[in-house]
Amino acid sequence: MCGIAGYFGMPKTSLPDRVLLQRMIGAISHRGPDEQGLHVDGNIGLVHARLSIIDPAAGKQPMCNIDQTVWLIFNGEIFNYIELRRDLIARGYVFRTNSDTEVLLHLYEEKGLDCVEDLNGDFAFVVWDSRRNRLMLARDRMGVRPLHYTYHGGCLYFASEVKALLQVPGVKAELDPIALDQTFTFWFPLAPRTAFKDIFELRPGHILTATPERTSVRAYWRLAYPDANDQGAWAGRSEASIAGELRELLFDATHIRLRSDVPVGAYLSGGLDSSIISAVTKHIKPDRLRTFSVTFESDEFDESSYQQEMVQALGTRHDQIQCRTADIARFFPDVIRHTERPILRTAPAPLFALSDLVHRKGFKVVLTGEGADEVFAGYDIFKEAKLRRFCASQPDSRRRPLLFRRLYPYLPQLKNQSHSYLAAFFGGDGAALDDPLYSHLPRMRTTAGTKVFLSADLRHELADYDALADMRDGLPDDFTRWHPLCQAQYLETTHLLPAYILSSQGDRVSMAHSVEGRYPFLDHRLVEFAARIPPKMKIRALREKHILRESIKDLLPKDIGNRTKQPYRAPDSQCFTGPGAPDYVDNTLSRYEIEDAGYFEADAVQKLKNKCRRSQAVGTRDNMAFVGIVSTQLWHRIFADRAYRIETDISPGEAA
Repeated sequence: MCGIAGYFGMPKTSLPDRVLLQRMIGAISHRGPDEQGLHVDGNIGLVHARLSIIDPAAGKQPMCNIDQTVWLIFNGEIFNYIELRRDLIARGYVFRTNSDTEVLLHLYEEKGLDCVEDLNGDFAFVVWDSRRNRLMLARDRMGVRPLHYTYHGGCLYFASEVKALLQVPGVKAELDPIALDQTFTFWFPLAPRTAFKDIFELRPGHILTATPERTSVRAYWRLAYPDANDQGAWAGRSEASIAGELRELLFDATHIRLRSDVPVGAYLSGGLDSSIISAVTKHIKPDRLRTFSVTFESDEFDESSYQQEMVQALGTRHDQIQCRTADIARFFPDVIRHTERPILRTAPAPLFALSDLVHRKGFKVVLTGEGADEVFAGYDIFKEAKLRRFCASQPDSRRRPLLFRRLYPYLPQLKNQSHSYLAAFFGGDGAALDDPLYSHLPRMRTTAGTKVFLSADLRHELADYDALADMRDGLPDDFTRWHPLCQAQYLETTHLLPAYILSSQGDRVSMAHSVEGRYPFLDHRLVEFAARIPPKMKIRALREKHILRESIKDLLPKDIGNRTKQPYRAPDSQCFTGPGAPDYVDNTLSRYEIEDAGYFEADAVQKLKNKCRRSQAVGTRDNMAFVGIVSTQLWHRIFADRAYRIETDISPGEAA
């Protein structure tokens, strides 16, 4: 894992090229504290901050081939590098290191842009090919590792994080109103849009190529599902055979993600997914496993009893950190500094604290269970959509809506709602069954309710914009031919997963403390295999992730293996309104700062703040709105207001 940055073109700044690159990489040095390197030649500048995991003694970057015509900077891991290296040696390539970086370099020499097709890994990399005068940017299929870019003064700039791009004189941090609208609808901006106007992210599974004449972006991979009525090779296959093949894939995906020259630990939340990964890891490497978890004060969020059950079952050496409500508010500005976008939940903050614990214990790599819910239909939203469709077949039934009480057992306030409320919330949204966003409309409409707090000027600017229509327009042509469950999975896997789960709750908060997360469930072979599994094997009645549970049922204690999904959550508005809340909360929500930023209505924000302070039946919408407003105001203070204004003078140390 590393941080990468650079430019293609001739920077029109008063800074010397090397000073510019040093400033860019310095802004993201947390991604690679072990060493730095840069390469400047004509119209190309590359810089790298390394977190050494594979071949720590070698593998320094930027790395070049023998005749120095191809240069590479690389963030991430190529997990099948051993097999690729063997093939490249057979073709005559000579290696100077044992790093996966050199494997990628020679693979590019061998296959050019098509090298991405052979990679099994989490990566973002940049290749400068001086022979073709061509730059290549690439990002992994699932969007685990970030890569951003912008154009300024006729020059293309790129970096792992936006902070590095903001070191370029003249590149401004300005909030994109459409991105804010999307965030207050989906929880995230729709890629390639970011929170920053005119700064973009490369989409997962895409490559960008640039020459002096033109720049283009294309997909090299996308998630797809079979037509609803096409079972193909799956016809006649038994559940047992599918579960067996799934198990083999999961074991191999975990095995190659244990390749490292430094110790590898695992997150253990107490839920099914992290328990599976920890159990599989223990089976592959019987040596004592090191596990890490976060706990909470409130029983509503805490899963420590399940964590301890798995620790005892596996015999791991375990470390945990309790994240108190006050801690979340204390960490939150740093979280926003690293997520680089407004967020509607505080959930990234405890994971920020957890990665700090991992770092302090001397670990650079952890395996986690993210991705299983998307790939194997584990979220309640999938069961909810199934029930909504079921109830829609008999809209006058009084009994069918009662099934909704079986959803969200971890939300007692929802279970206690009246029959009429549940029927209206889940079944009476008026959505057409053939709406491609049908499965997610209740969530999106609830979230979009937070936009009532936007300022009049911003609402006027967004009057003709429809975020839902924007998302619909970006769906693939064959989307409507997929089973409804597959449609819902696609929305989660291609949007929420890379844009929030793997970003704000993943890479950004773990790499803030130089910790690399690895995700066996997101091995693209496993993802493609799971996409073809019949939907009835993913959700059996209301049992989520049925086929996954069957494939590993001998590895877990029964109550863990049969445990109903409880998504990871953390306290929200109460973190900022209770005793001991930090001063920045009142400051960022003051009438002066609200009106100065211009994103929200000051009177409405004051009413919301007072309501949350009095704990007057604060529901989901108000919680999201409060966190969203606080995070947006912090984003403005950190990036757009003053902290990242670029000075063009050169310090004596930089000049040297």
